[in-house]
Amino acid sequence: MNETTQPRLRIATYNVHGCRGMDRQRSETRIAEVIAQLSADVVGLQELDRSRARSGGADQAGLIAEQLGWYHYFHPALRTGDEHFGNAILSRYPLTLRRTCDLPGKSPFFCRENRSAISMEVETPLGLVHLINTHFGLGRNERLLQAQWLLSAEWLGPATPETPFIVLGDFNSLPGSRTHRALAKDLRDVRNLVEPGGPRGTFPTSLPRFAVDHIFINDAVRPLSLTVHRTPLARIASDHFPLVCDLVRA
Repeated sequence: MNETTQPRLRIATYNVHGCRGMDRQRSETRIAEVIAQLSADVVGLQELDRSRARSGGADQAGLIAEQLGWYHYFHPALRTGDEHFGNAILSRYPLTLRRTCDLPGKSPFFCRENRSAISMEVETPLGLVHLINTHFGLGRNERLLQAQWLLSAEWLGPATPETPFIVLGDFNSLPGSRTHRALAKDLRDVRNLVEPGGPRGTFPTSLPRFAVDHIFINDAVRPLSLTVHRTPLARIASDHFPLVCDLVRA
């Protein structure tokens, strides 16, 4: 079977900044429109509100999924009473929760914020896929500890070598950093597997110099392409651009 006839899976990671754009306007509809432009199948989103006063009490992941007609699962990293802030996985295909967790690590004084991860199973054209979406902290030691936690047998162990395994999100880490190197020991950074190479910056949208959003895979899948979705709408909708990858079975 050649590449033109092989089943494909398009995945993306997108930090949506609370759906608050560079124009300081909040719009879940605009974020959904950006995702629709991606023609993706599964998307990991970071920085979403649920029932927070600053977002009018909205369930942002639910609103975006409803507009797309997709499945979704939201997990909070921060909880203050009924107000939640966290990450979500949205999918064209049914989702089955494997596990969630609050990540370890002491956050720096300038950003006291808990971090979390979501692990899901997704039935896709490539078969069953294991996917983790996460958002690491801002402290260097904190991020390294969080990477080591996700690479533990507790998280990676249940996935067989034949099952596609994807870890994506906003890692707040540049290629070549300690955290990035730790993840790349057991997983493969898609940036290193496609041509042309290069950092492919995703942040900030005003001048995307920093590659802090990443997609890591195991040997069960192979990337065909990797792109940063830089459109006029994406430039204004959030402070990050989506990172998009097409995968096939290896």
